[in-house]
Amino acid sequence: MIYLLHQAIEEHARIRPNQDAFRHNGKGISYRELDIRANRLANKLRALGVGTGDRVGIYMNKCLEMPVAVFGIMKAGAAYVPLDPSAPTDRLAFILAHCGIDVLISHKNKTPRLAELAAGRTLKGIIGVHQAEIAAPTFSWAQVEEISAAHPDVSLMEDDLAYIMYTSGSTGVPKGIMHTHASGLSYARGAADLYGLNPGDRLGNHSPLHFDMSTLEFFSGPLVGATTVLIPREYAKLPASMAGLIEKERLTIWYSVPFALIQLLLRGAIENRDLSSLRWILYGGESFPIKYLRDLMNRLPGARYGNVYGPAEVNQCTFYLLPTPLPRDMVNVPLGSMWDNATGRILDENDREVPPGEAGELVVRTPTMMQGYWNRPDLNEKAFFRDSPFPGYTRAYYRTGDLVLRGEDGLMYFVGRKDRQIKTRGYRVELDEIEAALATCPEVLEAAAFSGEIFEGSASVEAAVTLKEGQQADANGLIAVLKEKLPWYAVPRQVHLLDSFPRTATGKIDRRALEALRNMQ
Repeated sequence: MIYLLHQAIEEHARIRPNQDAFRHNGKGISYRELDIRANRLANKLRALGVGTGDRVGIYMNKCLEMPVAVFGIMKAGAAYVPLDPSAPTDRLAFILAHCGIDVLISHKNKTPRLAELAAGRTLKGIIGVHQAEIAAPTFSWAQVEEISAAHPDVSLMEDDLAYIMYTSGSTGVPKGIMHTHASGLSYARGAADLYGLNPGDRLGNHSPLHFDMSTLEFFSGPLVGATTVLIPREYAKLPASMAGLIEKERLTIWYSVPFALIQLLLRGAIENRDLSSLRWILYGGESFPIKYLRDLMNRLPGARYGNVYGPAEVNQCTFYLLPTPLPRDMVNVPLGSMWDNATGRILDENDREVPPGEAGELVVRTPTMMQGYWNRPDLNEKAFFRDSPFPGYTRAYYRTGDLVLRGEDGLMYFVGRKDRQIKTRGYRVELDEIEAALATCPEVLEAAAFSGEIFEGSASVEAAVTLKEGQQADANGLIAVLKEKLPWYAVPRQVHLLDSFPRTATGKIDRRALEALRNMQ
C-alpha cells in the first residue's frame, strides 16, 4: 500500500525498473536508478543528522538530480523546501532562517550564490557541490554515489510533513505552506483519476519546483508509473523550441499557466509541428482570455482542455472540462464544479452562505488541504473557517480569499479577490509586499502597487511613489532596489513618480484612480 509519496518510486522500481521516471535534455533516469540514487542521498542526509520532520532546501535549476533530491529528502524522513533559483539572496536567506534549514541540495552552477548563502550561518552541509570557498561542509554528487543504496530505516506516517512551499506574504514576509504526505498523495490520486493518467503518459513539467503546479508531474506521474519530462527554463523563453520539445518527447499531458500556452500559440510555430500526442491540455493559475483559448483549441483540436483551479494551500479543488467547440457566446470560462473528495461553500462577510447567484468567498474542505503555514500561528488563525454541525465535531475549511458565484448552470465563476492579491503569469503577488519593499527605500514617502496592463493574457504589476521633501530618485533606480528584494515576477513593470496621490473621501490612497496610470507611458 502506498501511503507515502516516495513509495510510488519504490513500487515502480520493482514493476517497471527500466522505464524512465524523469527525462531532461534528452537524457533519462529510470525508476530503478531513481530509487537507488534517492536511497543514497537519504542515507547521506541521515549521516548529516537530518531526521524526521527536518526541512532540507533544494536550490537548483531543473536537472535529473532534482527528482533525486525530492524523493531522497522524503526517504530521509524530512520535508523538501524548494528555493527559487532566481530569487534575491536576501529572500532566500530569510527562508533558510525562518524554516530552520541547515542542509541544502544544489548543483555546481550555483556555487557563487551558495557562498553568499553560507556566509554568516551554520550549515551542516551542502550536497551537489564540492568547493573550498564555501563556508560549509560540501559534498559532490559523485561522493553521494559512494554511499550505501540500502533503503533507509525511517519510520514515517502519512501525516508527516512532505514539503513546504513559500509564497508571497501581504506584510512583505514570505509564508510557507505545509503539506503532508497525506495531502500530497490525496492530490496525486485525485488528479491521476480525473485525467486518467497511465504508465504510457509523458507529462511535461513546465512549472518550476517552487511553484505548486509542479506537484502534478512530480507526484501524479510517478504514482501511475508515467514519465515526466523536465522542461528547461530556457525553453519557456523560446516557444518555438518548446513546441519542438513537445513534438520530440511526444508529450501527452501539458499543465501550465495560460501565459505559457499563449506564447506557444503566438510564437511557437505550432503549425509546423506534430503535437498530436497531446491528449490533455490543462491550465490554471489565472484566467485564459477567450480569444486565445479559442484559437489554441482550433489549432490543436485533438486534445481535451481543462480549466484547473485551486490555491497552493489545497492543490486543486475545482475542474471544468471545456466543450469542443467553445460556444460562440461564451465570455467567461467557469471554474466548474468541486472535484471528487472536496466540498466548498460560498460565504458572505459574516460567514453565512450567500443566496444562489450572489458572490461570496469560496471556502474549501478537502483532504488535499495544507496542514497550515510554517511557524505562523497568526496566519493559521485567519486561514481557516470552522463550523460544528453537531457538538463535539468541528470541520475546517480553507479560506481561499477568492470571490465566486454559482451561476444558473450550477457552475462556479470567479469574480475577484477579497484582498489585494493578484495573479501574474500564474504567480501569486501580494501588492502589499511590493509596497512594503518600496517603503524601505530612504527616498520614498509613500508607495502604492496596483494591477497594470493586461499583456497577452496576464496582468502586469505597476507601482507609484511620492518622495520625501528634498529627495530625488528615478524609476529605474527604484526598480533595481526591488530586484534585490522581490522575486522576478513581483517586480513592477513600471514605477511612476508622483507629486501626490489621489485620495478617497476618507483620505486613503485611491488605488482605483491609480490604475489610470497604466495609460501613462
